[in-house]
Amino acid sequence: MITDLYIFGDTVVHRLGPGKKLLALLVLCSLLFIFESWLALLPAALLVLAGFWLAGLSAHHAFAALRPVLWILAAIFLIQLFYSGVVGAGFVVMRFAVLILAASLVTLTTRTSEFVDGIMAGLRYAPRFVPREKIALAIAMTMRFIPRLRAQFDEIREAQRARGLERNPIALLVPLIVRTLKDADEIAQAIEARSVD
Repeated sequence: MITDLYIFGDTVVHRLGPGKKLLALLVLCSLLFIFESWLALLPAALLVLAGFWLAGLSAHHAFAALRPVLWILAAIFLIQLFYSGVVGAGFVVMRFAVLILAASLVTLTTRTSEFVDGIMAGLRYAPRFVPREKIALAIAMTMRFIPRLRAQFDEIREAQRARGLERNPIALLVPLIVRTLKDADEIAQAIEARSVD
């Protein structure tokens, strides 16, 4: 079963339209890269945390969003530490963390179907040759595959850990690729059975 990242709620953040959320996310991300200073980053971080609070999401949800990329953030910190010192490295890592949390806030409070409707509405004025339905379907499938891939990777890692192979990348990646291709084939057959090109 391909699950959704959405967490049910009836807050002001949940009720906000997907187009407005995506626009706010785009503006926030752009501003954080245009104004590279703590004076921009700290208010942005407070704004994102306020969004989590207004959405009724806990610190556990925020940590769950950051947990898969903690080792990447640690690697970025070490690299930036060499080039720009502790303050510069801390700024870069915190900026990435804020961006990840902001994107997670949008996905946790927006159903995939709402995303698709928002994308379709945004493509309403696109030229006729633009395959709007296919674009919306591709984005929806990508979003639904993200938690599926993560869950499968965790299952494979636990199974290989029991065999003492958790540090072997081949033992982790090969089963994951096989499962992913099998899922893709099953979904393609289901889409074809519904007469979708």
